[in-house]
Amino acid sequence: MSFNHVAIIGLGLLGGSIGLAVREHLPEVTTTGYDADAKVRERARERALAGTIADDPAEAVRGADLVILCVPVGAMEAAAAAIAPGLQPDAVVSDVGSSKISVSQSLARALPEHVIIPAHPVAGTEQSGPDAGFASLFHHRWCIITPPEGAPEDKVEALTTFWRGLGSTVEIMDAEHHDRVLAVTSHIPHLIAYTIVGTASDLEEVTRSEVIKYSAGGFRDFTRIAASDPVMWRDVFLNNRDAVLDMLDRFLTDLAMMREAIKAGDGEMMFDQFSKTRAIRRRIIEHGQDDARPDFGRHDHD
Repeated sequence: MSFNHVAIIGLGLLGGSIGLAVREHLPEVTTTGYDADAKVRERARERALAGTIADDPAEAVRGADLVILCVPVGAMEAAAAAIAPGLQPDAVVSDVGSSKISVSQSLARALPEHVIIPAHPVAGTEQSGPDAGFASLFHHRWCIITPPEGAPEDKVEALTTFWRGLGSTVEIMDAEHHDRVLAVTSHIPHLIAYTIVGTASDLEEVTRSEVIKYSAGGFRDFTRIAASDPVMWRDVFLNNRDAVLDMLDRFLTDLAMMREAIKAGDGEMMFDQFSKTRAIRRRIIEHGQDDARPDFGRHDHD
């Protein structure tokens, strides 16, 4: 099977990018969209983020065979309940959330009679809102699909084909494993970025103007991450709490070891650790997950 009508609920960076990517790569697919913010809906119409922008969530999903919820993970259950009156019985409901166990449980509670196949496109920028989306966001990026036990194989395959059509490389993964992997690769790095930027801002010895004026490359990278949507990331940490706390404990143990190495003047230990992490960076570039150029290949997409 394939999808003919995709409804997008939430028209920020990810939802808007899905709409634009479908228009560019799957022009035969009908799209409808909805956002709870009237100003976002107005801007979505101006940018044509979907073929039709509805003013009611249930109306947005009428006739859709695939519905993608692009809202913060803490809002998934309410968004699912809002679309329920308009859902076709055989529609697939998916999402783009960064934590999968909590989303699976929320959607199952709200839509117990419907097929739910969660997904997570591992793509994004620090920008948010209806002006942030662009059609190439998913090119050469992973999309992790976490189907629950008993999910219809043909619909899992259809969702896989859909994301491949937008340029993604698809991986099927258990939801619990997904949450542990993303806690390491995404959630903890964001937590560190938010914390270190906050620490720099709060230090009485360093004025905010000096933090900005003398920002070195490493700190600038932290500020880019720390500029991400605070609502979205608050919900991620609350909804992936167990995995984040587990990985945070491991990180704090490793950080304490590094502190002791610095205190003891153990240059050999530091050199070995830095060499290992440098090799990981090279592997990320080799796998096409980033760019070795000075600007990391991040160009203006508008």
